[in-house]
Formats: sequence, structure tokens, C-alpha cells
Amino acid sequence: MSLKEQNETMKEKVRKAFSLSEDSASHEEIRERLLDGGKITGTNMCVMVCAMIIASVGLNMNSTAVIIGAMLISPIMGSILASAYGNVSADYSLLRNHLIGLGMQVGISVAAATIYFFLSPVKEPTVELLARTSPSFYDVLIAFFGGLAGIIGQTRIDKTNTVIPGVAIATALMPPLCTCGYAIANGRLDMLLGAGYLFILNAYFIFLSASMILTILKIPKTKELTEKEWRRHRFRMVRNTILIAIPSIVAVYFMVH
Repeated sequence: MSLKEQNETMKEKVRKAFSLSEDSASHEEIRERLLDGGKITGTNMCVMVCAMIIASVGLNMNSTAVIIGAMLISPIMGSILASAYGNVSADYSLLRNHLIGLGMQVGISVAAATIYFFLSPVKEPTVELLARTSPSFYDVLIAFFGGLAGIIGQTRIDKTNTVIPGVAIATALMPPLCTCGYAIANGRLDMLLGAGYLFILNAYFIFLSASMILTILKIPKTKELTEKEWRRHRFRMVRNTILIAIPSIVAVYFMVH
């Protein structure tokens, strides 16, 4: 075999090793999985409230193990991935519905945490609570690559992957919302702003990375965008990414100086 042929063979092996389409599920199955995961049902809402109370207790008692358990049972990530599907498929009514659903989940989650911390006799902020009030660019990296891993796991043929639980722990969507509840219950505006920003950072960059992978997988669109519409859509995504990331970059600058 010539050197050129060996190089071509090696390139083909590398391409296959990192190919996202080799073992991906069908477009229909991906759609069904993501949209089912993003449904707002009575069961999901009850599980979410339970997860919020568990996470709040963990934060209140400074228990990392309890917080991790709460993150594993929270259904919030499903709404973010379903929103990403609506975004990539250009189904804007679907995107709007799932964003509204996500807003409902966030509102109920913060309300549940607020009630818990209002009633809790432990008012002093713990280390775990304070850790959710100072987001930085490192949190962007965790959310982005966690989102990549999550959506890749959700779009595989094999349904038994263990990626989603790991992503749920790494990206930590629930603890910042619990911290928002603590801040509201105890009148801590500084903690509310920090924790709220951390949740937005995590949710947006999971959404962004999921949208990128679904685009690579060529998810079919409900309608073809014109060149002008595509440019406008791309501009909004780039603009939003920069605006959301800027405070975290500034935070890292002050951390190292």
C-alpha cells in the first residue's frame, strides 16, 4: 500500500471514529424522543417540584450528595433540548410552546424553592448556595460541552446510554434555581442576580450546543428559510451568544487579576 493510500485510509478511519451519523437514530425517532422529553405533564411537574425541594434541602444542609440526587431526577433539560429541535427545524410555534413550557417550569421551581427557604429555620447561606452565585466562563464551557454530550447521547440508536445523567449533574440546572428561591426568601438581590445569570448561562449554552448538533445531523425543516431569513437567524444566534457570554468572560478576567 502506497503512502498516499495509507493516509487516505487513516483519514477515513478518523472520520468514521468521530462521525455523528454512523450510529444516529432516524430523524423521526430523534423528533419523537426530544419532543416527548419536553412535554409538560402533571407527572413531570410533580417530579420537578420534588426535585426542587430535595435540591433545596441539599443546598440548605450543604450536602453535595443530596444535590446530585435532585439533579438526576429533574426534567428541565428535556424542555431545553425540545426547544433546540424547534429552533433547528424552523418550527417556531413548536419553539415558542417549549420555551413557554420551560418558563412555566422555571417559575414553579423558583416558587417551590422560595416557599421552602422561607419556612426553613436555617437562614445563613451555605457554601453550596454561595457557589451558585459567581458564574464565570468556565461555566460556559461546562454547559456547552455538557449540552454537546447530552444531545449526542439523545440522538443515538442505543437508548441505554448513560450520558444524560452525567450531563444533568455537570450542567447543574436545578441548584441555581434553588438559590434564586433562597435569595427571594431572604431578600438577597446579589445572590438572585448571580444565580439567575448562572441558570440562563447553563440553559442557553445547552440550547446552543444542541442546536449545532441537530444542524449537523440535518434535521428536516418544516419550511425552507430564504437567504435573508437565514442570515437574520444566524445574526440573532451570534448576537445572543456574545451578549450572554460577556459577563462570564469579565468574571474570569477579574478572577485572574
